[in-house]
Amino acid sequence: MPIDTHTKILATIGPSSASKTMIEKLVRAGADAFRFNFSHGTHEEHAERYKIVRDLAQKYKRHITVIADLQGPKLRIGTFKCDKVLLKKGQKFILDMVNEPGDETRVMLPHKEIFEALHIGDKLLLNDGNIQLKILENSHYKAVTEVVVGGYLSAHKGVNLPNVRLPISAITSKDKKDLKFALDLGVDWVCLSFVQSIADVRMAKKLINGKAWIISKLEKPSAIDELEDIIKESDGIMVARGDLGVECPVQTVPVLQKRIVKSCRKYGRPVIVATQMLESMIQNPTPTRAEVSDVATAVYDGADTVMLSAETAAGQYPYEAVSMMHKIITHVENDEAYYSRVQYDKDLSDCDDMADAITYAASEMIDILPNMAAVVTYTESGFTSLSMARERPSRPVLAVTLSEEVARRLGIVWGIKAAVCNDIFRDFNAIDKNAIATAKSFNIGKKGEYLVITAGYPIGHKGMTNLIHTVQL
Repeated sequence: MPIDTHTKILATIGPSSASKTMIEKLVRAGADAFRFNFSHGTHEEHAERYKIVRDLAQKYKRHITVIADLQGPKLRIGTFKCDKVLLKKGQKFILDMVNEPGDETRVMLPHKEIFEALHIGDKLLLNDGNIQLKILENSHYKAVTEVVVGGYLSAHKGVNLPNVRLPISAITSKDKKDLKFALDLGVDWVCLSFVQSIADVRMAKKLINGKAWIISKLEKPSAIDELEDIIKESDGIMVARGDLGVECPVQTVPVLQKRIVKSCRKYGRPVIVATQMLESMIQNPTPTRAEVSDVATAVYDGADTVMLSAETAAGQYPYEAVSMMHKIITHVENDEAYYSRVQYDKDLSDCDDMADAITYAASEMIDILPNMAAVVTYTESGFTSLSMARERPSRPVLAVTLSEEVARRLGIVWGIKAAVCNDIFRDFNAIDKNAIATAKSFNIGKKGEYLVITAGYPIGHKGMTNLIHTVQL
């Protein structure tokens, strides 16, 4: 098994990685979590893969995180009479609700909500933004457009509408069925696509009802307008750079990525950087230098997790992709400048409660005092550990919890190694003994070194982080 890193790796399971043999290879290569993409695959396939992951977690005594990624609304055009058509710059092209194959002059767009939201002058993008249309005329069932950027167009290509908020729910009827199935399976996180506003997050949380934590995918400009509110309402965030780079000018994506990561750090929410991180490894055994730099940048920015999509789901080299990502993370985290780069630039006025003050003080002790081996956080809900991870301390964060579910949820959080303990401690001596035993179980610390302990006392009460304590190994 590779050396654990602070930054976690999320791998997507798909046809290239669905077997028990390959999933086990990915675990051994450094994958900390697995994404089940409900845009593809049957419930039976997901159930089989879920069992494999849980069995491997038991085999390797690890809390491997499982994330269900809901498809969300898929806006696509209809079909054509031939394989593809060529749209030329300056020509007129019609989108309508007529259920007939299209040609060079028109195609079906089976989404009445789009026609209701469009205005003259709006830009509409097809095929991942490669074709751009400008709205000249619009009604409730037809739009006449001018081709601004042309090219070949084939059936069922995606539609994007930058800066247009659509009257569409983020959760479709398919998503509701997938969500029930995923929650019954026991997934740890649910990833919500097509988030346009905080209302979408609230609706999803109501449906999930505490059975999993929710990750909001930021891929729409309207979500960026409500960025901090959405982050505070969510349990985690994904920087979905694919759609974000289609709907926003592509040159803005790196700036948005840094802004989102920084805001997530401010509110103590884990953040995943996703899409095209090692894209060339879908077909090649090694990445480009630019891709290596891209992953390294996300690690230096302090992302909790970096994600592989098609690289592991459909690519030819899923094992090599995870191995390479682990090598990049390891090398960056061994840079002597790494911790100074990822330290949270905290405004002490943000310490508005006891938990914030405790975790900040613990991180300072870790960084200032000699012979510090780790910080041990006792957590009922996971909040204490999340607060500690936000500080990005230079020593491991050991999260001790009564809940297997909480331990698995923390698997995508920076620097956290989770342990489940069934005892409720009644005195400090018992806490000290457990903290020492936990550190030893992870092979952390040497005789004479110290652990910093944070907890809510008495243990087992949510929202009561009021204790900071040290014990010598």
